[in-house]
Amino acid sequence: MNDKNEKITKLPQGKLHVPNFPVIPHIVGDGCGPDIWEASRPVIDAAVQSVYGEERRIVWRELLAGQKAHDTLGTWLPEETMATIRECLVGIKGPLTTPVGGGIRSLNVALRQGLDLYCCVRPVRYFEGIESPVKHPEKVDMVIFRENTEDIYAGIEFIAESAEAYAFYKWLQGEHPERAAKVRFPYSSGYGVKPVSREGTERLVRAAILYALQNNRPSVTLVHKGNIMKFTEGAFRDWGYELAKREFGACPIGKGSSLQLPSGLIIKDCICDAFLQEILLHPADHSVVATLNLNGDYCSDALAAQVGGIGISPGANINYVTGHAIFEATHGTAPDLAGKDVVNPSSFLLSSAMMLRYIGWGQAADALEGAIAKTIALGQVTSDLAEQMSGATMLGTRAFGEAIISHLSV
Repeated sequence: MNDKNEKITKLPQGKLHVPNFPVIPHIVGDGCGPDIWEASRPVIDAAVQSVYGEERRIVWRELLAGQKAHDTLGTWLPEETMATIRECLVGIKGPLTTPVGGGIRSLNVALRQGLDLYCCVRPVRYFEGIESPVKHPEKVDMVIFRENTEDIYAGIEFIAESAEAYAFYKWLQGEHPERAAKVRFPYSSGYGVKPVSREGTERLVRAAILYALQNNRPSVTLVHKGNIMKFTEGAFRDWGYELAKREFGACPIGKGSSLQLPSGLIIKDCICDAFLQEILLHPADHSVVATLNLNGDYCSDALAAQVGGIGISPGANINYVTGHAIFEATHGTAPDLAGKDVVNPSSFLLSSAMMLRYIGWGQAADALEGAIAKTIALGQVTSDLAEQMSGATMLGTRAFGEAIISHLSV
């Protein structure tokens, strides 16, 4: 079959059909995005070639979003970009600016909500050679499953002293006067709505459990603030446990609330503030984490700091039902570093490895991750990591990419 320049498709049984030359859209990104893309594309292509030779190759297709789209087309997120990702299923992006003063609240959130990418998947691991602020960073090996479409990121807010805020308070006062009485300064308060659904919870927890089973992980921790927000975050915890029992045959163990699947996988929970202590004191006790949107934002960045910073933290936004996935650099645009050949492309490259694994090209993903690890272990790093490592050789963005390529076959 001639499958050059073909799109990835979803098969009826739920798996992806990936041709040997799949079209994968990419968004270069704003600020330091072009520096990262120019250094990373040769590395990704070389990793694929190192394993598959000329039999497989990614056919890149650039899409516009962010500042480049606004300057060119007058819109921050063109419909063509959304339509193309919907059609091609899998894409990757650099960091995007958040418009100031108007327009889309967040381009990243708009992409996630527009494509219903309900899982934000953030693996966090340590790379040998990086000098971490914690004593044993090598004990950190977690995968965060962050719910991506609900919680306060739904963006349902009423600005203080507006007619909408006043109407919301008057409704609260009329329907739930005991709750309205808890608002100390009702007429100068802004209000936000925090939706958390059973369906949204179940599809996230299901994905986390399946990932743990498929990757031989020992546990899934449900992280929440259910002791205070009982009907949202508390419900998230309860619905997660119920799903584990109903769909995976989990049974109670011990005296607490923890469950165990027939495979031995443990399902447990932890209050979010306690979890932020746990990742410092007992990181080895947690493997896969399922949590809500805001908690996931906090926890994934805190974990990244333990292993060297967000510059080496990959991420993906996935809908496991439709197959749609956007892989991304998880850091900001760093406009002050743009064009200076100093930014670290590791977040984008490690996200690319996640993408390769997602489309079934696991050997290329292993080759890419291995070459990145070898380069870092040798102390050949960009300035952000060199500042944390004794005796490191500081490389520019492009030179760092070239060093990775040199280690692909070593």
